[in-house]
Amino acid sequence: MQKITFLFFLFVSTTFFAQVKGKITDTNKRPLSFVSVYLDKTVTGTTSNDNGEYVLNISKKGNHTIVFQILGYKTFKKKVTISSFPFELNVELEEENVQLDEISISTKDNPANRIIRNVIENKEKNTDKFAKYTAKFYSRGLYKIKDAPEKFMGQTMGDFGGGLDSTRSGIIYLSETISEIKFQKKPKKFKENIIASKVSGTDNGISFNRAEDANINFYQNSVEFGNDLVSPISTNAFSYYKYKLEGTFYDKNGKLINKIKLIPKRKNDRVFNGSIYIVEDDWAMYGADVSVTGAQVNIPMVDVLHLKQNYNYANKIDAWVLISQSIDFKVNVFGFKFDGRFSSAYSEYNFSPKYEENTFTNEVLTFEKKATEKNAVYWNKLRPVPLTIEEVKDYKIKDSIKVVRKSKKYLDSVNKKQNEFSLLAPITGYTYRNSYEKWSFSYDGLLGNFGFNTVQGFNTSLGFSYFKRQNEKGKWWNAGISANYGFSDKRLRPTVFFSKKWNNISRPRMTISGGITTAQFNSRNPIMDLNNTITSLFYRRNHLKIYEKGFAKINYSEEIKNGIYFSSSLEYANRKPLFNTTNYSFAKQSNTEPYTSNNPLNTTDFVNAAFTEHKIATLNVGASIVFGQKYLSYPDRKFNIGNDKYPTLNINYTKRFGASNSELNSDLFVASLRQDVNAGNYGNLSYNLRGGMFLKKKNIALMDKLQANGNQLDFPLDGQLNSFGLLEYYKFYTNDKYAEAHIEHNFRGAILGKIPLVNKLNFHLVGGAKTLLMANKKPYTEYSVGLDNIGFGKWRFLRIDYVKSFNAGIKNDGLLFRLSMFN
Repeated sequence: MQKITFLFFLFVSTTFFAQVKGKITDTNKRPLSFVSVYLDKTVTGTTSNDNGEYVLNISKKGNHTIVFQILGYKTFKKKVTISSFPFELNVELEEENVQLDEISISTKDNPANRIIRNVIENKEKNTDKFAKYTAKFYSRGLYKIKDAPEKFMGQTMGDFGGGLDSTRSGIIYLSETISEIKFQKKPKKFKENIIASKVSGTDNGISFNRAEDANINFYQNSVEFGNDLVSPISTNAFSYYKYKLEGTFYDKNGKLINKIKLIPKRKNDRVFNGSIYIVEDDWAMYGADVSVTGAQVNIPMVDVLHLKQNYNYANKIDAWVLISQSIDFKVNVFGFKFDGRFSSAYSEYNFSPKYEENTFTNEVLTFEKKATEKNAVYWNKLRPVPLTIEEVKDYKIKDSIKVVRKSKKYLDSVNKKQNEFSLLAPITGYTYRNSYEKWSFSYDGLLGNFGFNTVQGFNTSLGFSYFKRQNEKGKWWNAGISANYGFSDKRLRPTVFFSKKWNNISRPRMTISGGITTAQFNSRNPIMDLNNTITSLFYRRNHLKIYEKGFAKINYSEEIKNGIYFSSSLEYANRKPLFNTTNYSFAKQSNTEPYTSNNPLNTTDFVNAAFTEHKIATLNVGASIVFGQKYLSYPDRKFNIGNDKYPTLNINYTKRFGASNSELNSDLFVASLRQDVNAGNYGNLSYNLRGGMFLKKKNIALMDKLQANGNQLDFPLDGQLNSFGLLEYYKFYTNDKYAEAHIEHNFRGAILGKIPLVNKLNFHLVGGAKTLLMANKKPYTEYSVGLDNIGFGKWRFLRIDYVKSFNAGIKNDGLLFRLSMFN
């Protein structure tokens, strides 16, 4: 019975709504995938699947001319007379005979260069022809895994949703999306409305296949494909590519097509390998068959990304438009071997749409009501690319087991295995889960919060927390208790908290907390506990300076309107000074500098504190404004994606009050402006501007003063645009006014890539400048020049900066080493 059901499902999925169907092979009977199939003189059609099977919906009987087109093979036209449906048409495609004529071979100028120059010159003209349009978009995402490990770092990996065979290989993710898209070139606008979404093995079926993410546009100078890559028809493409005319052929319309081989000038530049196809005289894209390596996109876990694009001629606008695209990938990381494909198809183009004033808003993605609830009949009718037998099987298996896997019996059995208590649990931590009731109870291990400082000595925390999910739309609450113990000062400092979130749309969240803790004198927390532990134990340098705080606090935050984030907190605290209690270090004092005191104002004073004990209340009210913020509206949540055209503004007001000594009370305003600017082929520019002022200059406590983030480490782990490279911790602080500015530009390959021999190293030049202005202090300035993308092969995570500083006539310099991930 099960076999009959499966065969019926397969039959329905491939034939029930099929009008014209068949299989496409080469002359050796091997199936051809990603073949474009459409009616002649249209840009609407379908694409063959991985097995070479296709389904083309035709509403009328009679005479038709069907076109089969794929790069590397001769375009095939077939005239058919259809008297009944379904109509079966199997075709065999011959390889394209790409030839170089004698004129091309003998010309003095490289003919490929001439072609590329013409394409670059005509880019605006060609793209203006489809400056606005609407279209139907179909996307399918497929992830496969081979020989999946049963365990990773001691944790059982499970069966990845039930799609693995006996060799632990198979499909682990399968999704489909059908949407309607709207596009406008100037000013650039994009809108997508998903009308159907499906994910194998899930109920909600929310696919993350977006049309805008799939928009790989070679006509732009910078192409977003894993990273910002230099287009082979960019205005400065000749700085990155050499070109070779591999041959020519004529398409179905008698147009001469040039096949151009891309030859990167430097192996690991942000460029493409492979071939592009150019239409002679029109100087437009006809197709692309290109790839990039993990080194080129600076994602080491990726072996290769392979992109294919097919364009078709649209008679109405005399232009070549994209009709299909596929992205194949291979990933090999930590023993996991993934491969897969994202395929897309465009149809029903309308090149003269009438847009209303409110057609384009900051909401760039929407879902139709019940888009995730479409049944198999609906999908089989609209799906432009038929499923393979493997995909049909995956849907069937996972849709049948998803009901079982939601049951209490199954979830309890999974939790029973997950909840096993290991011998290392007291050190590493432990979580007990009840997936059916949607709650968990966790214990934080000793290792997670283990550290060292000269006030507490070796210290660690023990904590317990309870988490309860109340629905699938982001409503939950969380409560916990933690206690930190210092083995040198022999002090236990407990804290408790309760946190609640209501939804994933505006994300309103409230937290109530209290207890006793330690805090840095600089509330911006410039020193990481890990950094301080290492430098203290191995080099006897205790940069961290802390005080004790007994507190009660309430926080609230929410996105009150798109792009406007509100946050507030009210705290009442008792602050106490702390002193060093240990001189322990792995490093002998005779060979290193002695520990400094815990007084940041005078690091040689081990007796007097930086402040006197006091109680004070603090009110914080802040707002972050992301100008022109774009966002995606999913059925159960809102994803904010920002807007790189504009900066983000942060404004904060802090009022401290209720202190017994009124001089400690204060009013402070702080604002910052930050932006990352994509300069395309010329790299990335980033800046961060920050300033603040007190309404009245008063003798307030050090921890309430405006402070800059310094750095005294050779290998800092903090943010590059938040701190200074060579500034001493706690050297610059004020109770008046201050401003700081950080700016840097990563030129990528725009400069070093043009220098012979040096360009073989594939390093990226980075330049930066920082300045700090404070009332009653001389300006502090830093300039830096560095090399990014340092490493071997595709593993290039290291960045080195040479920094030179200037302050009050004193100059200093040094080298800083940083990890630079996925830049």
